[in-house]
Amino acid sequence: MTRVRVKGFKIFEDRHGKPRCYHRTTGHKIDLEKTPLGSVRFFAECARIEAIAQARKVQEPKPGTLGSLINVYFETEHFQNRAAATKRDYRKCADFLYPIRDTPVSAINTPLVAGIHDKAAQKIGWRRANMGRTFLGQVFRFAIPKGLIDQDYSSGVIPKPRPKDRPYASRPWTVAERAVVLERAADHVRVTIALIMNTGLDPSDALKLMRNQIEGNTIWGVRGETGEETAIPIGPTLQRALDAAPGHDAVTILANSKGKPWTYDGFSTVWHRLKKQLEAEGVVQPGLTLKGLRHTVATTLREAGMEERQIADLLGQKTPAMARHYSRSANLAERNRLTLEVFEKENERRSETVKPLKKSVKP
Repeated sequence: MTRVRVKGFKIFEDRHGKPRCYHRTTGHKIDLEKTPLGSVRFFAECARIEAIAQARKVQEPKPGTLGSLINVYFETEHFQNRAAATKRDYRKCADFLYPIRDTPVSAINTPLVAGIHDKAAQKIGWRRANMGRTFLGQVFRFAIPKGLIDQDYSSGVIPKPRPKDRPYASRPWTVAERAVVLERAADHVRVTIALIMNTGLDPSDALKLMRNQIEGNTIWGVRGETGEETAIPIGPTLQRALDAAPGHDAVTILANSKGKPWTYDGFSTVWHRLKKQLEAEGVVQPGLTLKGLRHTVATTLREAGMEERQIADLLGQKTPAMARHYSRSANLAERNRLTLEVFEKENERRSETVKPLKKSVKP
């Protein structure tokens, strides 16, 4: 791909090797088939999108309108502390609502929000429509205490169901797939996958873990997506993987082949190459994702009979108080240790009964 950089735009290759480009602030995508990368039309389209973004930035919404409520929410600490991906998604929701930003607050009610939700599902799909509903819920939630609106009109809107014919993203990995990936991965990649595989951490959170977040045999972390604290015990399997990892001087627990902290894009690229190679050999099935390892932990524990609350505690799905102390988390860590022991035993039991996938032979 031609090396082109434009300030404010993300230019990259997707997992199929196809070039992609979008505006970082608004999320607006550029069709690189109609406007080839590096062409005059491409730079003209970038300039047009940036001009629109700047115009929207300086235009203040009218008081007492939906746009003013959204603006109030964007200035809250709650929004500022959200993960970068979440903030980007919420900005996209606001862009979708931009044409009706001047709707008076007095006209906002549940039927209106339901209509917006239905229209969004038709134009941008069920998932993003539901995200828009969630976004409006956050806007209304923080506007109520300020006396800007009287209730959350999104709460009565029923989320759009997932289409039955749509395959689930981030499916759990089979035992055989886990075994072959760990066997074939390079050392610095193996320990990274092993950490995600044996903790249920989100991949982006795992890559950011610092050395000082390990105390004894516990990893103390915070989920980047929600800001929730986690206390993840280091089980025997993970400890062996950490002990066998290549040495490095990075401040993070995990590092790339040069001994530097991983970037999410960097690891994703390495993982994508490995996955495609294993798929071509027929030793893993299509659909493996790094986030699927988080689903693997939850699924394995559920099938082993663990309660949902125990699984949620291990995965950091409980909402703790901001001033939560290590003493309270210590109790959670001990419960999580027992939960993780079940995961370890169940993995061992399954590994003894499942054989690795064999390479497919073409007739």
